Amino acid sequence: MSDLTKVTNTTKDNAPLIEFPCDYPIKVLGSADPALHQHVLQVMDTHAPGFDRSKIAIRDSSKGKWQSITVIIRATGKPQLDDIFADLKISPRVKMVL
Repeated sequence: MSDLTKVTNTTKDNAPLIEFPCDYPIKVLGSADPALHQHVLQVMDTHAPGFDRSKIAIRDSSKGKWQSITVIIRATGKPQLDDIFADLKISPRVKMVL
């Protein structure tokens, strides 16, 4: 095992949900605006420093009003994911985080 301790979240039946650390995609849906992209990058730099920026996928809606930004990070645990989701939702441009 590496320096990171392997952590497993489990359900009532003790079936693993997610084993950490793992690659974890986070999708942010919001208003198509350069400020949305900057906000997502800032949050990821804070909570997942060194994430691979080449793996960012951006898709615009058909009319260009909305945008989805998918980032793949190396998740280290549920607290990290909770912090990322909370910080992403601070921006009024963010409508949903998956």
